[in-house]
Amino acid sequence: MIVVTGATGNVGRPLVRALVAAGEQVTAVSRRTAAAQLPAGVRHHQADLAEPQQLKPVLDGAEALFLLTSGDFVAAGGDLGEVLEVVRAGGVQRVVLLSSQGVSTGEHPSELEDAIRQSGLEWTMLRPGGFHSNTLQWADAVRGQRTVTAPFGDVALPTIDPDDIAQAAAVTLRDAAHTGHVYELTGPVAISPREQAAAIGAALGEPVRFVEQSRAEAKAEMVRFMPEPIVERTLDMLSAPSPGLRRVSPDVELLLGRPPRAFAAWATANVAAFR
Repeated sequence: MIVVTGATGNVGRPLVRALVAAGEQVTAVSRRTAAAQLPAGVRHHQADLAEPQQLKPVLDGAEALFLLTSGDFVAAGGDLGEVLEVVRAGGVQRVVLLSSQGVSTGEHPSELEDAIRQSGLEWTMLRPGGFHSNTLQWADAVRGQRTVTAPFGDVALPTIDPDDIAQAAAVTLRDAAHTGHVYELTGPVAISPREQAAAIGAALGEPVRFVEQSRAEAKAEMVRFMPEPIVERTLDMLSAPSPGLRRVSPDVELLLGRPPRAFAAWATANVAAFR
């Protein structure tokens, strides 16, 4: 049995589907009720990682755990060490952590990964870059004004489809041969916000205008739904990304046997969100 935390998120939802399609028994864990979002036969358990003891009921018989820590967990000073003590005591053997590409380049702290390495559990680290689906924050403006507003319009990064992250996670959860490996997950090419807006327009069959924000304007918006320290780090990375963050990784194709999906294909598949 495989336990998936963050099971209702952009990665968790397709991961649960991928595991079920592969014939795995899955327990989906989320902070909120989620029965309507889960495939038939998937057990759901409501739990918050900030209260690690809430995980205990789902760990008996679990072989592997997909571990996703939210920004809220990190900002609130959540103790991953306590979570891992509960996981180890529950008999889980392997953990796959959804980390961040920024750990590779030093832009993001490594505390979560360090806790995993020191836990005594078998582990695999997945370090994705930015998600294609982050552009869903533009959906209201695209629907209403056919406009995208974002900072750093011509800074290109190799964003990735969350479904590709989920497929990579499913592979690593199901095969212990990936124990001890760190995988960087990116899309096939670097793409800028201005280019993403154009791709959304192409999917719609109508032009989408791009308006560039200042850093201060972007921060004022982002702090409404993200902790300020994470906003500052994110803006630092977006404004002047290191060569490591710009690099296209081969790891998705290594894990899945196919190239990662380009942003244009993701926009076409999700065009209904922007209509």
